[in-house]
Amino acid sequence: MKLNQLSIQKSLEFFYMEDDLHKNFNYVSSLPEDQVQCSLKLKDDLILAGLPFFFEAFNYLLDTPIDYKEFLIHEGKTFKKSENNEIHFSLPFNVVLTGERIALNLLQRASAVATFTNQYVAKASKASVQILDTRKTTPGHRALEKYAVQVGGGKNHRFSQMDCWMIKDNHKSFFGGLENAVNYFKNMNTFYAPMIVEIHSIEELKQGLNLDIRHFMLDNFSPELVAEASKLKTAGVTFEVSGGINLENMDPYLIDGVDAISTGSITYNAPHVDISLKYHR
Repeated sequence: MKLNQLSIQKSLEFFYMEDDLHKNFNYVSSLPEDQVQCSLKLKDDLILAGLPFFFEAFNYLLDTPIDYKEFLIHEGKTFKKSENNEIHFSLPFNVVLTGERIALNLLQRASAVATFTNQYVAKASKASVQILDTRKTTPGHRALEKYAVQVGGGKNHRFSQMDCWMIKDNHKSFFGGLENAVNYFKNMNTFYAPMIVEIHSIEELKQGLNLDIRHFMLDNFSPELVAEASKLKTAGVTFEVSGGINLENMDPYLIDGVDAISTGSITYNAPHVDISLKYHR
């Protein structure tokens, strides 16, 4: 089994548990296994994302998995509602009937996140600013949603707390200030782990620069404060802007010196996209 299939199927085990199929063995075992012709209907303007998750949801139920490589040419493509696009394949009736809701849920969610992310990316790219996600993801769907962010043209921030050390306001409050918090994480002795510091004022930024911090998150800065902070930026330092930034208020933050904007909105506010699955003998 390929690594991507293995990682997806570990999640599918949990998703299928939610459907409680084990409660009615007679129903599951009696479903006909006849092949049916399936039509995946793309009924919205969208960027299609999540096809590996979609097909693996069916492979989870099959003794002999289907090879869906030919369908991956559609992954990441833009589709228009007016074009009435469809993707055709065949599966046993019992498999498609049992797995369709889980498969569609995953595909719709990934496509929604990819489509919404791409709207942010299109706007930010005019100023060469990257769009980053956050850990504000749906429980159990982080891998799916962060994958979808990539398909939509965004970049991933942290997958987990262990990817890098991120010093936030609560760390500074507990340890008694920025310097003490920085020293705490430096004493973790993780040679390659980078450190990001959440900054809340110009004075704190100056302090962080004196502590040789290289990665700064300017949190809830106004555009005017971001512009002021950018004047202090030195070589090798990155500035990430965060805090309530969305499509409507992004433009004033597209300032020279800003490397990235991180926003949880691309995952938790992604509008639903309409995709359906029909099948017949």
